[in-house]
Amino acid sequence: MTAAMKYCIIVPDGMADYPIPRLADKTPLEAARTPNMDRVAADGIVGAARLVPRGMQPSSDVANLALLGYDPSICYTGRGPLEAASIGIKLGPDDVAFRCNLITVDSDDNIEDYSAGELPTKEAAVLIEAVQKALGGDDLVFHPGISFRNILVYSGTREMEPNCFAPHDHMGEPYSKYLPKGRGSAVLIDLIEKSRNVLESHEVNKVRIDLGENPANMIWPWSPGRTPSLQNFTERWALNGAVICAVDLIRGIAKLAGLTPIDVPGATGSYDTDYAAKGSYAIDALDEYDFVFVHIEAPDTAGHAADIAQKIRAIEEIDKHIVGPLHQALRERGEYRLLILPDHPTPIAKRTHVSDPVPFAICGANIVQDDKLPFSESSVASAKLKFEKGHELMQFLVRG
Repeated sequence: MTAAMKYCIIVPDGMADYPIPRLADKTPLEAARTPNMDRVAADGIVGAARLVPRGMQPSSDVANLALLGYDPSICYTGRGPLEAASIGIKLGPDDVAFRCNLITVDSDDNIEDYSAGELPTKEAAVLIEAVQKALGGDDLVFHPGISFRNILVYSGTREMEPNCFAPHDHMGEPYSKYLPKGRGSAVLIDLIEKSRNVLESHEVNKVRIDLGENPANMIWPWSPGRTPSLQNFTERWALNGAVICAVDLIRGIAKLAGLTPIDVPGATGSYDTDYAAKGSYAIDALDEYDFVFVHIEAPDTAGHAADIAQKIRAIEEIDKHIVGPLHQALRERGEYRLLILPDHPTPIAKRTHVSDPVPFAICGANIVQDDKLPFSESSVASAKLKFEKGHELMQFLVRG
């Protein structure tokens, strides 16, 4: 490693998938036009990594901790405290933070939409304020986040170690089947049931219904945890780093790891994100930082929505506006290593995350070209370079 070496990871969240009959049994990645990802693969090595340890939930928080070199089986405590860190919430040692979705429940009491139509952040903040006023208190505080992604912090004295369920895993199913269970669950169930009365009659939701949009008519707390202890990234790898991302979860991991989140105007964490702006800001970050981590949420959103066209479009936009320009900028700066991979698959057929190993492509200094495998899911089985412990991939990127 030299002082001039630059390192970059590009993460199209949930990009990996299964073959789809409508695409002639290709995956969205295989069907998409990706000349720049293909060039990274051709210039370097294609491999496979299991970023979600066996027995753990295939969530983005688990997988992205592994991507940054942290062993989730040791350090993971839950999504809530990671997202709390992102928006500057300071948790006490015994505080428990939950991700608190604003969801849509239909007239049959089924979970219709885990994101309430990805309602605008301003509308979500008004609704969370109403929930806080009606249901919050000294021990229960609701904090607005981005869009449907909000935070609930519990600081009471009751034991709070419930088993909660991710709403995006159970769309179309009765919410009553997936209410929290275990210690502390009674508190949460009470909040969930009462929130419906608060939200269904709110003026914001009346307007949303009039406009044909999904109302945010219930809260859904899940993925609780206390603040994890993460070794400082710079101390561990001797690299100063930045993160380009519009999702609270990744920004929270970055802050706890000592990485710098960079705000990008127009970055939304959905289909309408400004891909070109993300690519441009990542290139600019190379002037100041040794390591740049670029996360793009749109393919995952499309997987959850079972939207094949949007998933292909997101992959192509990432290839055109982020992978291509960033790879060119890295080459122009001298020695570099570039790694591209999804954190987990979000198959169209499943509409949720799975824990299968994912393909990766890496090129750059001292990365010797290998078997010319395509950068696709089909390469996972035949790849020679495999990481059963996904958190070890970061060491390979930095140290070879």
